[in-house]
Amino acid sequence: MQKLAAIILAAGQGTRMKSAIPKVLHPMAGRPLIYYAVRAALDAGASDVVVVVGRGAEEVERYLVATFGKTVRTASQTEQRGTGHATLMAMPALGNVETTLVLYADTPLLEVSDLKALATALEGHPDASLALITCVLEDPTGYGRVLRDDAGRVTAIREHRDLRTEKERAITEVNPGVYAARVPFLRDALSQLTPNNAQNELYLTDVVEAAGKKAGAIALPAAATSLAGVNDRAQLAMAEAVMHRRIAERWARSGVTVHGDPRIDETVELAPDVTLHSGVELRGSTTIKTGASIDTGSVITDAVIEAGAVILPYSVITSSRVGPRARIGPFAHLRPESDIGEEAHVGNFVETKKTVMHARSKANHLAYLGDGEVGEASNVGAGTIFCNYDGFQKQKTTLGRGVFIGSDSQLVAPVTIGDGAYVATGATVTHDVPPDALAIGRARQENKPGYAAKLRAKLAARAKPKK
Repeated sequence: MQKLAAIILAAGQGTRMKSAIPKVLHPMAGRPLIYYAVRAALDAGASDVVVVVGRGAEEVERYLVATFGKTVRTASQTEQRGTGHATLMAMPALGNVETTLVLYADTPLLEVSDLKALATALEGHPDASLALITCVLEDPTGYGRVLRDDAGRVTAIREHRDLRTEKERAITEVNPGVYAARVPFLRDALSQLTPNNAQNELYLTDVVEAAGKKAGAIALPAAATSLAGVNDRAQLAMAEAVMHRRIAERWARSGVTVHGDPRIDETVELAPDVTLHSGVELRGSTTIKTGASIDTGSVITDAVIEAGAVILPYSVITSSRVGPRARIGPFAHLRPESDIGEEAHVGNFVETKKTVMHARSKANHLAYLGDGEVGEASNVGAGTIFCNYDGFQKQKTTLGRGVFIGSDSQLVAPVTIGDGAYVATGATVTHDVPPDALAIGRARQENKPGYAAKLRAKLAARAKPKK
């Protein structure tokens, strides 16, 4: 294949998004929209990618540099004069290439295979100047129509606003705006564009007519679902749903068991023999390792789930690590910087934050463990609170190995519970507990025989006047 470049048009105003964020930076399945178009061009073989920027240019450029480095360069369209003008702005930045793809940054579902086929088709027809993808829509409203002559050759693209006859309006073959063109032809055709249309703009689609007057333009049909553009947030949501289905199917074919409809960001990494259940959301830089199971409704963001771990339903895990064969949930909340050790348990309605739980430690019920360290094989009873905040600073609670914390205990940080120590149920612990000691921090119980009957009578008498 000849050396290939790509021009990606990303200078549009995106007014229908109704957002201060540039349209091409709106997130979709964990990446900005523009990522998918650039990635598709690179994967199709483009060695040189030029992105034409306009609104939010500095933000878009920062993202492209951070993500793709020097592989992607930018050209600026400061004056919005149409897609042909935008493409013209990119031409001086193209390197020494014979063929370039031209596509839009707001078409995130483009298939790499379609772009490769487009470039290959042009290479296989030495006399042709341009190839384009087309598709057939039941309702083509808003799309440019593909005009053909009696022999079936593509002669032009007529934008929706410029359609002249009912026959043209009835055409259902449309132009999604994805091209492969020979660079010398494209330079010449762009230089001759005129704003002879309803919007008084330079249309990129007019180069198709220029190609038709020469050796012709090659049309390749493709699936409409892969070519959908994103112009507003409703279309963004629809495109994201398609992308999530694609991602789930890709992982299923790679050895992941997928039940129902998990939402997996494009940035997530999964190992073989992972199991995902319906309603799971995996976001950001999350990594799930071999044999781990993520059950219904769990939301995991920027976390590492080690091999064999089990995440039970409706658990939320953020910027944390879950160790091998650990068990989390149901309804557990691991806040940032939690590190749950091998075979440790964090049970229902337990919340951790910036806490390390070492191997085989357990907090199975209704506890808050913030800014703490729980030693190996220690047990934290139901209702326990690490009282870590004094209104000004966060303090640390440290539990040694084999510690037992009775239910409904409050550990007031900073405090250390030594190896093998016991804390009695209902205790409030404000001082360090030595190893193997028993800490009791509660009021002494006193029983008054027969007093309950006297108390009932007193309360009943007090209530009578009110009636």
